[in-house]
Amino acid sequence: MSSTAMTPAPVVSDPKPRQRRLMKDGRPRSMFSIISMILLCIIWTLPTLGLLVTSFRSRDDAQSNGWWNALFNPFGTGWTFENYRKVIADADLGNAFLNGIVVALPATILPIMFAAFAAYAFTFLDFPGKDLLFIAIVAVMVVPIQVAFQPMLNLLGPNGLGISGQYIAVWLLHTGFGMPLAIYTLRNYMSTLPYSVVESAKIDGATHYQIFWKLVAPMAMPAMAAFATLQFLWVWNDLLIAKLFLNSGNSTVIVKLQGLLGTQGQGQELLTAGAFISMVLPMIVFFALQRFFVRGLTSGAVKG
Repeated sequence: MSSTAMTPAPVVSDPKPRQRRLMKDGRPRSMFSIISMILLCIIWTLPTLGLLVTSFRSRDDAQSNGWWNALFNPFGTGWTFENYRKVIADADLGNAFLNGIVVALPATILPIMFAAFAAYAFTFLDFPGKDLLFIAIVAVMVVPIQVAFQPMLNLLGPNGLGISGQYIAVWLLHTGFGMPLAIYTLRNYMSTLPYSVVESAKIDGATHYQIFWKLVAPMAMPAMAAFATLQFLWVWNDLLIAKLFLNSGNSTVIVKLQGLLGTQGQGQELLTAGAFISMVLPMIVFFALQRFFVRGLTSGAVKG
């Protein structure tokens, strides 16, 4: 009488727990990194939370204790919308908000447009002194922009072109100050693009204009969007250039906010409400372009 040995069924492990411990790129998750990022996000968000809470408190209440006391004791805090009403109605922040948009949009588009043309030339064209000129452009980034204010005031002021106090003066300054970093970022990103595609387009008879707009510009859009985010935030939050080269009739929202705070600290309750209003548009721009931000910057920073 023969007996047949029973072969145990193979144990199939569930791949789902393993997949949960891996990130999308296959690397294992690090609890230290997760906890560190959560702590950094909390620390980064605390000032904004304090600004929001303080903007709804009266001046006397804000001076009596910290903003965190209002969170722990919300019913014992004097909440008010008066700060926002005064800022919008009395401080003329609406016109300043529109002035900030008029300044920020061209000052964001112009440097990206000119820098994209220059980056294409540095990447796909050969001309004498290309490397030396690129090094000179990169070296300009270490020069503080403050050293150029006096010459620019003379050039754009009444003794020069006579455009100081107009929007075009601020557009030109932000374009000039923003182009070195834009050229550096876009050139490094374009150097990672497949050169064979450009060569194939040249063989097919495409001009540089067609190659740029139909091939290179669409492929470099992540880098352009990443720099557009940075440039818009820089221009929107700029105080010094707007204060020096614009007049009181077309001042931006940041200049208006600086004017709300008097020499002896009066108006500080309005400053918090106005500051939070000024954050709305940059937050919209950042969240709209955030998926391009990291991809564009990292791709342009690892290869040059």
